Amino acid sequence: MTDASASAARTQRTAWFQIHFCVLLWGFTAILGKLITLSAMPLVWWRMTIVTALLLVVPRVWRGLRGMTPKLRLGYACAGALIALHWLTFYAAVKLSNASVGVICMAMVTVMTALIEPMFTGKRISKREVALGVVALPGVLLVTDGVPDGMLVGIAVGGVSALLVAIFASLNKRLLEHADPLSVTALEMASGACVLALLAPLTGLILPALGGNPFELPDGRDAALLLVLAIACTLLPFVLSLIAMRHMSAFAAQLAISLEPVYAILLAILFLGEQRELTPQFYLGVAIILASVLVYPLLARPRPAKGEAAAPEHPELLAVSESKTLD
Repeated sequence: MTDASASAARTQRTAWFQIHFCVLLWGFTAILGKLITLSAMPLVWWRMTIVTALLLVVPRVWRGLRGMTPKLRLGYACAGALIALHWLTFYAAVKLSNASVGVICMAMVTVMTALIEPMFTGKRISKREVALGVVALPGVLLVTDGVPDGMLVGIAVGGVSALLVAIFASLNKRLLEHADPLSVTALEMASGACVLALLAPLTGLILPALGGNPFELPDGRDAALLLVLAIACTLLPFVLSLIAMRHMSAFAAQLAISLEPVYAILLAILFLGEQRELTPQFYLGVAIILASVLVYPLLARPRPAKGEAAAPEHPELLAVSESKTLD
């Protein structure tokens, strides 16, 4: 092996470890959502506000924002509103059930996107992707049957959260112009925080778990966990994943990212002991759903050949840690 090929192999191994480390950090988001005592509304508002504040001290972000057209700014601001509602419903689902249930609802995003995307992009519905959704249905039924009755509302809210992500991912493809990912993320987080502040009185009327004072001050423990959520589970993996995917095939990156629910459920067992709350039926349903999710990269449209760098159309999606897609 030549020095150049040995160096390339080391670089690819480093990228592989980096992307899996990112997936592990993303897996912690549901755990932190359960550990933070704030309700979903202030939890998400503080997360988005902290990320925005950290990004706005970066000069590159301001240059990117100035370079956007007003139309593009509006488009990404609307995307930020969807992200805010997704995170709000995701953490409400975690609060109403547990981390494992919230995460497995997110595992349905891939299937939902495959079914919803044609409505927004005009592409033909793929029979293979529809079949993938049908295969996942028994898993959904087993998951629903494998949780206590008190968690069913959490599953329903988690389903709404997954639907919001599918709509967000599909609409994002219509933003044909590209901008700096950090600038886009700052704009989306800022607009999302503003939308939550405006909607707070209404969301509580729809479902109490969605309401709350977005400006509620966290105690010391919650403040520390929110910083971990914003920095270690949002910004750090965002930057690392962008670096890693320069040296990975898109297929390898997508496959690693698809493992996020596996990491999250194992972390929920390890840190929260959630296996005591759930039945074997739930985990059988999880296995079926995850199998369909892991098969998806094999059925998706052609990717770059092995060894080519992954090139996501919208790398800013990587900052939305409960919903990743490279499509």
